[in-house]
Amino acid sequence: MAKQHYLRNYLSELPDFVFSYIEEYYTGESINTQLGYSIDIKIFLNYLRSYKYPNIKSNEDFTLEHIEKVTPSDLIRFKAYLREYETEYLSPAGRKIKRICKNSPYGINRKLSAVRGMFIYLYKTEQLSQNITDKVDFAKIHQKIKKPLTSQESIKLIDVIYNGEKYFEGRTLTEYKNKKERDIAIFTTYLGTGIRVSELVNLQIQDIDFDTQSFIVTRKGGDQQEIFMPVQVSNAIYSYLHKDEDNVRDKGPLFLGRGGKPLTTASVEKTLKNYCYAVDITHPDKTRPHALRRTFACRLLEDGIDIKMVAELMGHKNIEVTHRYYAQYSSQKRREVMQNLDVLKLPEEDL
Repeated sequence: MAKQHYLRNYLSELPDFVFSYIEEYYTGESINTQLGYSIDIKIFLNYLRSYKYPNIKSNEDFTLEHIEKVTPSDLIRFKAYLREYETEYLSPAGRKIKRICKNSPYGINRKLSAVRGMFIYLYKTEQLSQNITDKVDFAKIHQKIKKPLTSQESIKLIDVIYNGEKYFEGRTLTEYKNKKERDIAIFTTYLGTGIRVSELVNLQIQDIDFDTQSFIVTRKGGDQQEIFMPVQVSNAIYSYLHKDEDNVRDKGPLFLGRGGKPLTTASVEKTLKNYCYAVDITHPDKTRPHALRRTFACRLLEDGIDIKMVAELMGHKNIEVTHRYYAQYSSQKRREVMQNLDVLKLPEEDL
């Protein structure tokens, strides 16, 4: 509720058509997503005030007539502006502080996507006569291959989660014992289903069906999907919920953090990092929750599961996203082929 209140306050400083765009276009999206796009639109309006409409004193004063006069050239210049620009904000003491903001190609595309979405919404609702954003290309992004956990790393991670008594001592050991069943359930679910960290922390107890060994998650965009659990996942969740037979919860958030509050994505990331460091897994790509999702996808591909089925299990609407995981799996197979190649062995016909 606090984030919802913050979002409403933030949108109150923007024009009414932006408020309608965020409220209607991103129905079903998380509050964080709505807030992120609101911030992106604010950056765009700030840019227009600086370079096209210097007489507009506040973002609230923008009208649809101002947006109608935005040209493709304005958007192209905005795209260049996003690489590096200066912003100003008030400190708690009321002092104006300036800082330089820089965006990667991904960050530029995120902000362009928010602006494009607004133009599409206003055009479809007949508030603008045209959508000019189709004339502006997104920034090119060169995909970097991020590696999944190796089989040995997966074994080490599972061992420290299940047998942390061998790795921790003192206060750290006490904390481990207190949350052992929960963490086993969390990371077994992660490795066994490949759901996103946002989906994991939003799981509700009432979403779990032990009879069908499945649970319901809300995917990106608000669609729901039934996820079937391997028996190890089902057992881990059941053990976690029944660790205290006198106080078995039957509703509310599945995973709880400190003080009985719902678990956060930041907490999951911190916990995973601690386990990884305990067994000398230190590569940044492998200490984040998405590494476990990546590992899940690559393992399915290695087991010969069709890529379309992998896309469905991962909740990918666009199979091209799944192909990125295939590229990572393919990289491992190429490595195996080359490691087994006998360079000095001649073909038999040449002997």
